[in-house]
Amino acid sequence: MDDQSPARRGDAGRRRRADAERSIAAILDAALNTVPSDGEFNMSAIARAAGVSRVTLYSHFPTREALVDAALQRAFAQTHEALTELPLDQGPPQEVLAQLLSSSWQVLERHRNLYLVASANLPPDRLRAYAELVLDRIERLLARGRAEGVFRDDLPLDWLVATVYTLMHLAAEQVGSGRTKADLAGELVSTTILSLLTAGPPAGATEPNAGTKQGG
Repeated sequence: MDDQSPARRGDAGRRRRADAERSIAAILDAALNTVPSDGEFNMSAIARAAGVSRVTLYSHFPTREALVDAALQRAFAQTHEALTELPLDQGPPQEVLAQLLSSSWQVLERHRNLYLVASANLPPDRLRAYAELVLDRIERLLARGRAEGVFRDDLPLDWLVATVYTLMHLAAEQVGSGRTKADLAGELVSTTILSLLTAGPPAGATEPNAGTKQGG
């Protein structure tokens, strides 16, 4: 018979849960910090970096895809947390966008190798679901800028949001491949995006059909 009191069993259960939460946190931190530039997601290396056994790692994340998914979720949560500190509804939209790009760029650049791994291991709709945390805030700011007349409105809003996000990832890829330095890439992506958003349509160009124009 179990001679432990309900209180003692409850304490033991809470300790096990706390230990499990610490192990999970250590594994995810290791996954975010140890992905090499070649995108090889080494489970043994992650377990060593986290200070846990392979058995413990696999008890929490039975497959490589499960760990990649959880690590990517944490990475995007960090990006979203950085963006929530920005007052998107206050200040000149161009200045706020520059701050947004700087904040999100730093997180994105830090996790660029993880995103490459995720792109190879997770379906596109899963990647898009996590990206929505960032895309929604970009769209909100661009819509305000259009309403105030400082961002172009001759192209669909969703197209501009997707373009901004794609350019951010392109900059991360340039850094990852060694073709562009990280400090320069951040400046380049901000300059390029702001130039794109404040440009008007080319002379003689026709505006997209109203049916394809969204937001603003």
